[in-house]
Amino acid sequence: MSDVGKNVRLTAGDAELTVDPVHGCRIGSLRIGGTELLRQGERYGCFPMVPWCGRTENGLFRNGGELHRLPLNSPPHAIHGTGRDTAWKLARQDEAEAAFFYDLAEPWPYEGRVTQTFELTEDSLTLSLGIETYGDSFPAQGGWHPWFLRNLGGEDVRIGFEADWQEERGENHLPTGRRIDPLPGPWDDCFGMPAGVDVTLTWPEQLELRVRSRDEWVVIYDEQAEAVCVEPQSGPPNGLNTVPRLVTPIEPLEIATTWSWVRL
Repeated sequence: MSDVGKNVRLTAGDAELTVDPVHGCRIGSLRIGGTELLRQGERYGCFPMVPWCGRTENGLFRNGGELHRLPLNSPPHAIHGTGRDTAWKLARQDEAEAAFFYDLAEPWPYEGRVTQTFELTEDSLTLSLGIETYGDSFPAQGGWHPWFLRNLGGEDVRIGFEADWQEERGENHLPTGRRIDPLPGPWDDCFGMPAGVDVTLTWPEQLELRVRSRDEWVVIYDEQAEAVCVEPQSGPPNGLNTVPRLVTPIEPLEIATTWSWVRL
């Protein structure tokens, strides 16, 4: 068992994963055969988006007749939840698996617990998030925001996916509520995949990595020179307001994603 606050390292074959529980329980590093796949830095790697994903409009959401205000950390909106700015606690760890948790607190207005697990094999990584309430039901979301390096030393990565629709993005960067045919990139957009998220990242002659999830929502972001993001999530941006998914005393919110890879 690692000391509280220390990075946790998991290994399986030539795959090596480092989790930083202090800085939002984010993946600080994922190396395959010694090659780093994630952009490095305290705000990068891969962080959990919880208890909401993407932007919440003007930092406001309702639970029934109750209006709540969240800090505007991306004015005029609240973005990506509070979990990425929280120190998580280690629940268990062995060579290739680990679990962490934290208790929801201000500025989130409801009490509950968030759990994140990591399961590493020689050719895959499975991430899981669970959100449970200690009392009242509340809307919530969960997902991940990985910063995959655009270039691993060869050709730039290619993003491959087939979506049923794209959420039309308004000038405020939020979905308008209209579903449109997927447009060519570059993207900072949410897509719908009712059969489950399935996106392939290919670094030619190096590596192919597939991001999958049973949930139907994914945000693709590739407007940055250094990295591209494939973000499986339990609802669209501003989903606390438009597609509320309740966490109840008898039904937690659970989401998982698996990244699998092959060498080319």
